[in-house]
Amino acid sequence: MLTKRIIPCLDIKNGRTVKGVNFVDLRDAGDPVELAKQYAKLGADELVFLDISATQERRKTMHDMVLKVAEYVNIPFTVGGGISSVEDVDDLLHCGADKVSINSSAVKRPELINELSKKFGSQCVVVAIDAKEINGEWFVHLAGGTIPTELKLFDWALEVEQRGAGEILFTSMNHDGTKSGFADKALATLSNLVNIPIIASGGAGNVQHFVDTFQKGKADAALAASVFHFGEIQILDLKRELRANNIEVRL
Repeated sequence: MLTKRIIPCLDIKNGRTVKGVNFVDLRDAGDPVELAKQYAKLGADELVFLDISATQERRKTMHDMVLKVAEYVNIPFTVGGGISSVEDVDDLLHCGADKVSINSSAVKRPELINELSKKFGSQCVVVAIDAKEINGEWFVHLAGGTIPTELKLFDWALEVEQRGAGEILFTSMNHDGTKSGFADKALATLSNLVNIPIIASGGAGNVQHFVDTFQKGKADAALAASVFHFGEIQILDLKRELRANNIEVRL
């Protein structure tokens, strides 16, 4: 049985880690390099580093930040934000990233997934999907959740798998920052639909939410931000509780 992964997310804006609710009302959560160092020591399985305003501001991910974070971590490290070409990914991997996360650029030009998978291997390509449930249907949103589309979550998930994505990072915009639990019903549907790992994101508020997303949502990994950044949940305590619920994790 594959172990379930716990992944802190570092959302970066103007060089600082930030966290909001439903993708708005951002507040400062600390220095990303210091947080990365702590998480690497405290039992995180991976890290995700998202330059959340790179696409909106039409610029590339901050390479110097990636270099600094990569210097201090010995766990897999995913970088996203403003990535739109093979060259972008090549640069980030040379800066120390293990994987890249693409979102808006993949929707705008789906062939990018094929190109990256062919060049770097599917294990390197994470497709992030920010989606919002509207009248019972899940629709994909772009540019940090600011641009709605007519693209449906489950159709897009199937396509990104077929094009060579190695993982899907699904964030429920309805649940993001609410601490009311992950979108487990949608996650379970995704997990049954595709054969690549699904990372659950959006809604973590307590340990039971993680238990539920692995058991009910069938997620392969769970990503969270504020509950880790502000010390509400300690990663090792969380993993011990998951083990107590017969969920296999690395301790």
